[in-house]
Amino acid sequence: MTLLQIDEVTSPDTAMAIQDFITRIGVRLTIDIASIFILVRFIYFKINKRSEYFFTYFIFNLVIFLMCFFLNKVKLSMGAAFGLFAVFGMLRYKTEEISIKDMTYLFLVIAIGLLTAVIKIEDVAYYYEFLFIVGINGLILLLTFLLESNVLMKKETAKNVIYENIELIKPEKRDELLADLEARTGLKINRIAIGKIDFLKDIATIKIYYHED
Repeated sequence: MTLLQIDEVTSPDTAMAIQDFITRIGVRLTIDIASIFILVRFIYFKINKRSEYFFTYFIFNLVIFLMCFFLNKVKLSMGAAFGLFAVFGMLRYKTEEISIKDMTYLFLVIAIGLLTAVIKIEDVAYYYEFLFIVGINGLILLLTFLLESNVLMKKETAKNVIYENIELIKPEKRDELLADLEARTGLKINRIAIGKIDFLKDIATIKIYYHED
């Protein structure tokens, strides 16, 4: 019995299956880490100059990848995978508010981890499967970069300003208000939106919109 068990463990089919498993998870994990590194370091940080979510993005991605990869080995359906994706995608931190853009990047790191782990093409050599995964991740990264940069369009930024010269908020003095705001902020303002007005304190909250350089 012992000799039979040893023979089964060391059989060529078993060794080949183990080697194939290691190759698949190794290559997929390499593609995943490289994709997330490019996304976080060369797109998110380069454009937004923020590093406080580096740890969160990398850990979320790694956990999603490993969970989906190993669950997929026990016949995890695509529906169940996207259900898991939705659960993680709806997570919110209670200690602080996360901006919409930061949540979008969290969505992206989860999506890349899930796609890299579960994409499978039947009846093709596995290196074609890897090339397809690289192509999908590359497309996501390219579109993210184009939308984040000024290549497709100039990014419009908004900023709230507390304004005390309340006489200029009248519609007929719009041009004077814009000129005064531009002189004070040093920005070329595209448009403005007047928010809360406090007549007791003679102040108004004005949202100014301008293009980033």
